[in-house]
Amino acid sequence: MTSVRETAPSAPVREGGPPDRPWARPMSWAMLSRALAVPLILALVCFLPAVIAAQPGSGVRDTAYWLQLVLTCYAGARLATMILSTRRRLLQGVFWMFVYIAMGVAPFAQAVIGQTPTPLVGPRSDLVTAVALVLVGCAAFDLGALLASRRPLRERAAGRPGRHPASAHRVRRGLLVLLAFVASGYYVVKVGGSGIFFTSRQEISASVAVSGVGSEGSQVGSAFLKGFGTVPALLALLLYTRLLVTSRRARRSPSAVLVWGALTVLNVVVNNPVSNARYWFLTVLVSLLFTAFPRSAAMYRSVLAVGVVGALVLFPYADRFRYGGAGYRPVESSSVFEPLTTKDYDQTVMVANTVTWVGTRGHSYGRQLAGSALFFVPRSVWSGKPEDTGVRVGQWMGMKMTNLSAPLWAELWVDFGAPGMAGAFALIGYAAARTDRRYARAVSRAGPGSVTAVVVPLVAGYTFILLRGPLLQAMGKPAIAVLCLLLVAGVRSRGGRRSH
Repeated sequence: MTSVRETAPSAPVREGGPPDRPWARPMSWAMLSRALAVPLILALVCFLPAVIAAQPGSGVRDTAYWLQLVLTCYAGARLATMILSTRRRLLQGVFWMFVYIAMGVAPFAQAVIGQTPTPLVGPRSDLVTAVALVLVGCAAFDLGALLASRRPLRERAAGRPGRHPASAHRVRRGLLVLLAFVASGYYVVKVGGSGIFFTSRQEISASVAVSGVGSEGSQVGSAFLKGFGTVPALLALLLYTRLLVTSRRARRSPSAVLVWGALTVLNVVVNNPVSNARYWFLTVLVSLLFTAFPRSAAMYRSVLAVGVVGALVLFPYADRFRYGGAGYRPVESSSVFEPLTTKDYDQTVMVANTVTWVGTRGHSYGRQLAGSALFFVPRSVWSGKPEDTGVRVGQWMGMKMTNLSAPLWAELWVDFGAPGMAGAFALIGYAAARTDRRYARAVSRAGPGSVTAVVVPLVAGYTFILLRGPLLQAMGKPAIAVLCLLLVAGVRSRGGRRSH
């Protein structure tokens, strides 16, 4: 174990071809970044907040308003830093994109217009506390990332190269492809055929309900059916995309190209935006782009920059396929900012409502988090198993529709209060920064079989769901992904032992 300096990544060796060169023409990007730095920072930190502040509305310009403006500018500056960075920081970049949009711009528009997607049931002071908590969590995340940058990465011991590890990679990819087609095929059959995946999410949910999966009022069975029907297919597609991107030999192999094409068709059926939630399709899209362009600085920066525009302009209208034709209600607004006050972006106000809820009952000291971690335990075994935090708060508020968000700030506040929340975000920032650095090394040095080069883009895409919450709803698909990765990792380990 030896420490390694932060130097330019060495060229990876492709299967069947010469080594790739490091990132091309760094000087041209340096010149471009200097040209873009000032307008980008002004747009994110000054121009957009100023345009929102100039909107007509009945919002009160009190402490909550000014704290929200500070949070918006802070997140905008950090997002601009991520976009302009010479290193691709997937996890940190997605974190700041979410914070800027969902915890910054959207709630600031709500503060100006004077309207929130979910009612604020507590005093205005709880909203002040909520915005302050988000600020503290962001600062703690930054502190953790800074601490991670001070520690050098250590080189992991590598085994001797040989043909057995490569054959193990092929076996694990084959097993995952087999699992993907079997699980997705079962999912398609249970819901009544592939055609229903191009109708609406409501039709999919109704078909799952009548399929007999998840009986006795439990949603665990239906969640696992959907999870195993979608996650292995996505993982297999990402692994084969990584293979084709990094291996010239694989690109010349008809069998590899045919398998990739079949997986693409499979994902078009089970992971399309019509039959899936927008956040999950966002995970699919982001992870696939980052895997297909593992070292493209332009793609990384485009995802972050275009993502902001898409979230503000397109995302509120992207729920077209949740219901059938009769149940769809289009978003009507006279301003681009009005949809930010009517749906989707309830994160900050839900943190405030969670603060009020905790004030009536006290902190749970890890109980809510334990319920999320042990999501697979049936309620028949654990009678007092906690419900979703968003559902609990919604029921306490007297809401008819309790499918509300519970941002990670709220989840940590419920269990651990302000000190625990700050400490947790510092750990998250530390882990995100370290993972980003290991990912940069993996895409530049590792071969087609690198799991890190596939998992990190997937986690980056799923970060939107984890940050939005509730955690209990978000835990199923990561658990399925871990099971799939353990399967292929086990094959790799056995292959490694056979190589000695």
